[in-house]
Amino acid sequence: MVNNTALKGSWIMTAGLCFCLAAAAQQSQLKLVFTGDIMGHDTQIASALATGEPGYDYKPCFQYLRPYLQEADLVIGNLEVTFAGTPHKGYPAFSSPDQLAGALKWAGFDILVNANNHALDRGRNGLVRTIEVLDQEQIIQTGTFPDPDSRSTYYPLIIEKNGIRIALLNYTYGTNGIKDRPPAIVNRIDRAQIREDLQKAKTAQPDFILVTMHWGNEYQLTESQQQKELAAFLFKHGADAVIGSHPHVVQPIRGEGAGDLVVYSMGNLVSNQRNRYRNGGILFEMVLSKEPHEIASYAYLPVWVWKPVTKKGTRFTLVPANLDPASATLSDMSAEDWSKMTQFLEDTRSRLEGHGEVITP
Repeated sequence: MVNNTALKGSWIMTAGLCFCLAAAAQQSQLKLVFTGDIMGHDTQIASALATGEPGYDYKPCFQYLRPYLQEADLVIGNLEVTFAGTPHKGYPAFSSPDQLAGALKWAGFDILVNANNHALDRGRNGLVRTIEVLDQEQIIQTGTFPDPDSRSTYYPLIIEKNGIRIALLNYTYGTNGIKDRPPAIVNRIDRAQIREDLQKAKTAQPDFILVTMHWGNEYQLTESQQQKELAAFLFKHGADAVIGSHPHVVQPIRGEGAGDLVVYSMGNLVSNQRNRYRNGGILFEMVLSKEPHEIASYAYLPVWVWKPVTKKGTRFTLVPANLDPASATLSDMSAEDWSKMTQFLEDTRSRLEGHGEVITP
């Protein structure tokens, strides 16, 4: 298992028989940041090979997010690729270079949720190798497991930091028709199993139960009736907040606080999808408070995927909405790209108006 002492600051992780301890400062709040889909299309792989540095280098993609992510207590992302080794390939059977995992660690990611429709793209071996690569990078993962014993021991994932204990659960609607490869497990949206998992999570006496769901209809700008019903089910059985992914577009944020706050979809963090609404996503920031027990605040940061062409080749750069407009990066942006970015920001703010604060410079 992961050497969990690598998280930012001191922290505790317990789940089943796993117990890793470091002295935890008794603080009253915990700042979490969730991100949307981390994808790895062929163009992204080629871009990471064309930076001028030896091998694959994904760090330039995340350079403008890193300062913000480093300030959070925990950063949780939806990993929608495998690290199955060569041949490296994008859609439809993703296997990204291992260096992407290293760049995510460098950027500030602490936890990756793996239960999604691409978890079995390279079969059981790909699923297991993905877990091993994240383990080597000291990134915690959940949602997929090499065998039933691992799931029984380490799920639900329980993490304690700043004196606040959270339970984190993760499920997917499916795996693109690819059948499970026993003994590996991908957490599926099965209400009976989820109810059982939520009951198990409660035995760890967490302050908050957070559920991440891979659900909904691709490219649909509003939540489906099934998403609404599933969210209601999760809240009924103990979830404090539900964070969604998969549609590849930003969907609404609903609710006001613990027990009814749901982010239906955060869109794409990084991908090669360039159509309107798909060329970006949001970072969702949540501040948890123990005394009083509440979601003290939440906000979102729109992030647009810029894809300029340089002498070295195509480059992927994540541009957060709070980036200084006077930065050299934005001054180099073409009028066409500026227009597309502005359109994305306007679309996102319009859809989320009245549901959370926008993080600004």
